[in-house]
Amino acid sequence: MKPNNPVAIADCACGVGRDLTLIAGPCVLQRESSLEIAKRLRDIVDELNQAGFPIQLVFKGSFDKANRTSVESWRGLGLDAGLELLAEIRETIKTPVTTDIHEPSQAEPTAKVVDLIQIPAFLARQTSLLEAAARTGKPVNIKKGQFMAPQDMSRVVDKMLAFGNPNVLLCERGTFFGYGALVNDFRALVVMKRTGAPIVFDATHSVQEPSAHNGTSGGKREYVAPLARAAAAVGIDALFLETHYNPDESPCDAANMIPLDQISRTLKTIVRIRRACQASETNE
Repeated sequence: MKPNNPVAIADCACGVGRDLTLIAGPCVLQRESSLEIAKRLRDIVDELNQAGFPIQLVFKGSFDKANRTSVESWRGLGLDAGLELLAEIRETIKTPVTTDIHEPSQAEPTAKVVDLIQIPAFLARQTSLLEAAARTGKPVNIKKGQFMAPQDMSRVVDKMLAFGNPNVLLCERGTFFGYGALVNDFRALVVMKRTGAPIVFDATHSVQEPSAHNGTSGGKREYVAPLARAAAAVGIDALFLETHYNPDESPCDAANMIPLDQISRTLKTIVRIRRACQASETNE
């Protein structure tokens, strides 16, 4: 058995020969703002499609940030309230939704609501969590651990296939570079592509500075767009972006999220680069 490529995410198809999939939303779900962010993302993507920049949207939001640096940091709405909000967003803006799980017991209830399950980078090697996600039958986006070599993700794919789920995406989000910093080795995209799975690039967490700011994580959002452009040139099937109307007001990952009003310009460039590279490969 090999991974499916493309992978069906509700009515989207992510992978070889398909339009760019955008996985985007706030870091953590908030009752007062997440639906409005989702509506704005839907409008942005619709406008881009009408302008000739084809993009498929999957809305992302976490119900629990279980790996916060400090015990005092806000974690989110929790499973029940978070899934209720995701279901409302899915129905309101008519787009697939995704969220991350941290424990095997969360897989089944989450799968009843979302179209794509996400495995956080710190948990990419947790076999019981991967099995629970795989057994739901939903496609699974697995983030490469910051501590893992890209070739080791082939073992993660092997686990998913062994559990009967070939609908797996692999996501690059940077590698630890000393303490409190991440760096992107774009060879990782090429290496993970060899698994046959669709490849996602997480541009916002790649600029994160984990636990580097006195009990919180920092980041440098000015590097999000350059890294996304580089990843598009190497070759990706999906782009992961966390965004907010005012990122500095977000209770989580404020420093590395990009403002909603920068999304459209960034995506136009990504689509142009991806289109040019595909044309070049076709003509070789």
